[in-house]
Amino acid sequence: MAIKNIRTVEDNILKKVSKPVKEINDKIITLLDDMTDTMIDRNGVGLAAVQVGALRRVAIIDAPNTEEFGEDYDDEIIEMINPEILEINGQVIKNEGCLSIPGKAGTVSRPENLKVKFLNRDGESVIIEATGYRARAISHELDHLDGILFTDKVIEFTDNEK
Repeated sequence: MAIKNIRTVEDNILKKVSKPVKEINDKIITLLDDMTDTMIDRNGVGLAAVQVGALRRVAIIDAPNTEEFGEDYDDEIIEMINPEILEINGQVIKNEGCLSIPGKAGTVSRPENLKVKFLNRDGESVIIEATGYRARAISHELDHLDGILFTDKVIEFTDNEK
């Protein structure tokens, strides 16, 4: 496993649409492991494969299913291959930032709740419902897979606090 360089906003790859994963093989498993190491090293709550230079529909999330990291936070990293949002409910406008856009933050409208379907590293189909911070993180990372940055949706730029 390795810590990868995170691509920043100057890199045009971030504006490209990621390609579906056709086969979950050792290369995809290594990508998931490297993404996890990189996200943890950078204190992130999510990371899309494109952010480490892999144009594949792969994302990971490490965010609680509430608005705050509380004592009951399960600290489980969700690995999503070929994710697709099935349902969106509500809207919350909050501040967010991005590892690929250091030093910038802004308010963005995201779903309050969502349902997402994806494959896990074992190739099993999984459907989860997410609320609060986890729903925001999933929405943010899945935008990356479509070449969308939070700055494309920002309502107002703020300071660098997330």
